[in-house]
Amino acid sequence: MAMDRRIEKTGFQKHKKAVAGAAIALLVGAGGLYMALGGTGGQTVRVAEDRLIVSSVSQGQFEDFIPVRGSVEPLTSIFLDSVEGGRVERRFAEAGQFVKAGQPLLELTNTDLQLEVISREAQVIEQLNQLRTVELNLEVSRLNNRQNLVEVEYKLVQLKRTLDRRAELIKSKAISQAQYDEAQDEYTYLQRRREVLKETQTVTDRLRDEQFGKLKESTGKLQENLEFARRNLDNLIVKAPVDGQLTSLEAEVGQNKTRGERLGRIDRMDGFKVVAQVDEFYLPRLATGQTAEVAMGSDTYVLRVAKIFPQVRDGQFKVELEFTSEAPKDIRPGQSLQLRLKLGDTTTALLIPNGAFYQDTGGAWLFVVGPDGKYATKRTVQLGRRNAQVIEVKSGLDKGERVVTSAYGDMIRMDRIQLN
Repeated sequence: MAMDRRIEKTGFQKHKKAVAGAAIALLVGAGGLYMALGGTGGQTVRVAEDRLIVSSVSQGQFEDFIPVRGSVEPLTSIFLDSVEGGRVERRFAEAGQFVKAGQPLLELTNTDLQLEVISREAQVIEQLNQLRTVELNLEVSRLNNRQNLVEVEYKLVQLKRTLDRRAELIKSKAISQAQYDEAQDEYTYLQRRREVLKETQTVTDRLRDEQFGKLKESTGKLQENLEFARRNLDNLIVKAPVDGQLTSLEAEVGQNKTRGERLGRIDRMDGFKVVAQVDEFYLPRLATGQTAEVAMGSDTYVLRVAKIFPQVRDGQFKVELEFTSEAPKDIRPGQSLQLRLKLGDTTTALLIPNGAFYQDTGGAWLFVVGPDGKYATKRTVQLGRRNAQVIEVKSGLDKGERVVTSAYGDMIRMDRIQLN
């Protein structure tokens, strides 16, 4: 009688169940995720729902703003630079003090500058003396011409009387004709000389007036040069140009400061501004005149964008904002403020919460939970403006639908999420 013979299993068949069990355990142990082909042919990932953030699409008011953090700075800051270099001799004020315009802050000494000013002053005085000499000579020449003219006119008067008397005497032949002609010739000569002196005086006066004008102009410039040289010495005393707070004074006794070197800064306390760094993404949407709000205590203050610096550094650009009304009384330079910078008007729109998914998809698509709540399927959408809280939905979603707004991570390669 034939008997059935037991056939031994091969190595693979013998351990087939063990291998399959280990594979399933590995998938489960990797975080409860496994991939399989779905009914639609796409890739599906199974995720526990409590590990995701699921939000609803709602309709509401979209406030087009971004939160930015700014630092309070004085509205006007005056920098102190060394006009003339020198050695710091004395300090008259300390950083943090309030100073008045014209108040001495530092005293510098510069021996080379002092010698240069003395030499220039001597040169200017010498040139001024030379100008005074030329001016005196012109005046003397004018007076001499006038004196000569007066003498000629006086002789003409005397000769006229002589000629009148000799005209009577020649009739009675008391004098000769030659005596009369001699007096007549002299009279004619003096008349011609008087005309020449008058012409000379006219030309001299005209030239004198022109030279006097040039001399006065040259004298004025020399005086200005002399005053400039003296002011250079005055610049060795560094004074406060305006009233304000001496924020910094970077000069110690004994230090040598070069011309143009920064010495300190004075902040005027007539107003404040807020300087903020904004992400470069918003540069095309920002313009001067736009407003921002900041809450301080129980009050809200409005600021206006005054300046935009388009240079981007480390992915950010700088803006300056000024208060539209009086700044808060307890505000201080260096204080940090949290602002709501408005980029547009408030409108009614479909909204979803702003979540980490945006960094993964760029807002081009997201996972939408189906009506049965079992699956979330990838869907292409069009999103618009966004702020710190919500994102505007332009198309692709309807009110009441639910979407996954948490970070997607490796799920961006999947087509569907099965919600456990």
